Amino acid sequence: MKIRITFAALLACLPMVAQEKAIIDLHPQKDTWRIEKEIYGHFAEHLGTCIYGGLWVGPDSPIPNTQGYRNDVLEALKKLQIPVLRWPGGCFADEYHWRDGIGPRQLRPKMINTHWGGTVEDNSFGTHEFLNLCELLDCEPYVSVNLGSGTVEEIADWVEYMTSPADSPLANLRRENGRDKPWKVKYLGVGNESWGCGGNMRPEFYADLYRRYATYCRNFGDNRLFKVAVGPSDFDVNWTEVMMERIGWRMNGLSVHFYTVYDWNAKGSATKFTPDDYYWTLGKCMDIDNVIKSHSAIMDRTDPEKQIALMVDEWGAWWDEEPGTVRGHLYQQNTMRDAFVAALSLMVFHRHADRVKMANIAQLANVLQAMVLTRDDKMVLTPTYHVFEMFKVHQGAFHVPMDVKTSDIVTEENKVIQTVYATASVNEEGVMHISLANVSLDRSYEVTIHLNGAECRDISGRILTSARITDYNDFDHPDTVRPVSFTGVKHGENSLILTIPAKSIIALEF
Repeated sequence: MKIRITFAALLACLPMVAQEKAIIDLHPQKDTWRIEKEIYGHFAEHLGTCIYGGLWVGPDSPIPNTQGYRNDVLEALKKLQIPVLRWPGGCFADEYHWRDGIGPRQLRPKMINTHWGGTVEDNSFGTHEFLNLCELLDCEPYVSVNLGSGTVEEIADWVEYMTSPADSPLANLRRENGRDKPWKVKYLGVGNESWGCGGNMRPEFYADLYRRYATYCRNFGDNRLFKVAVGPSDFDVNWTEVMMERIGWRMNGLSVHFYTVYDWNAKGSATKFTPDDYYWTLGKCMDIDNVIKSHSAIMDRTDPEKQIALMVDEWGAWWDEEPGTVRGHLYQQNTMRDAFVAALSLMVFHRHADRVKMANIAQLANVLQAMVLTRDDKMVLTPTYHVFEMFKVHQGAFHVPMDVKTSDIVTEENKVIQTVYATASVNEEGVMHISLANVSLDRSYEVTIHLNGAECRDISGRILTSARITDYNDFDHPDTVRPVSFTGVKHGENSLILTIPAKSIIALEF
């Protein structure tokens, strides 16, 4: 595979050692929209060691914990200001029966996780453990209910058990199990990937099932459910057509899943890859932009006011499992390449935040593009974690439109990616944040940011980079990739000028 870098005619005549340039024009006066904080959402499935060992060790574990939750992971996640957490799946959701995960832990029945490695689970992490975790993290729960193998009654009972304040049998059962006050549960996913592992359904069949099942998911007390229908994978626009036609206003949100994956049968190593592999990955990652455009265009026909949200509730990079790990547990390392997948994807979500109201990266711990990796009593933060921490300032802020002029990179399959990407937002206090990414492996860029009336106060910045794009953090070297202070910003005439090094991500605040 070959890559080609294209430049303007003048630049093409300059020596290769010359510093490249990029120009960013902010448009702070243009109409914009809020970047909902839920775009920075997360996903924890009963898969591998995401739950058991990653989040939950139990109250009797020698690993320091609070009520069974790992202290080190809790503190790391609190720093991310996680807005929403999706559970129990994923594919696992459609074989999960919630009654098996309540009551005294020693009496809960075990089950085989048939989707992910045939692991036997003891159900010690269930409804109470999940919803209490969300309270500890101060985030919204997003519960995916079992449409594939569950019943209407089972789903209806679960909603009542979680949210009803009444003197009713299910609310009283919750009280018997130690929780008097009902939880607040806003987001309810009615099934998961019903076109695949959630039942291999036709869209018409799923739409009818959704209408039936969702009818019995009631609002109890002052709890109001935001019901999410199963949407398509990738570019399956027919599925979206059917959902909009047959469900329409009966859903509050429609999900879409998109993974940055090379080949489902041979995904490639998470840590051993070539520069060509790296550029291909970013080209694939940026396909999410066209995925969102394709489905949004269909939704716009019948919902021009954008009342139905598009929810990218599974996304991220998917590589082969690390050698020596359990097959089916999807444990993978996380390099600077993954940091760019995260940064560029979040920038896309910002641009489409008028329709995209939630996104949930897969997954929280030890699985796929994780925030943290754990082994026994050790924990390490991944490069992706650092991107989420650096970008969290955009949560709930208003998107600031911009134009970016830079050179392009043409990858395999003629995918075109920019060398410099950027996004900006302003919060209600008037603080501006600009996040930039230079994806080039070997060229720095002088970036001129035209503020066009945006007020520039004291400016601060941080940078995330590393010596090699294949670098990652492990338990022996936890700080190989980490953000540090960035001070290289100069003031021009209503502009900012900085040099962004190769393979670097920068966050500015002013």
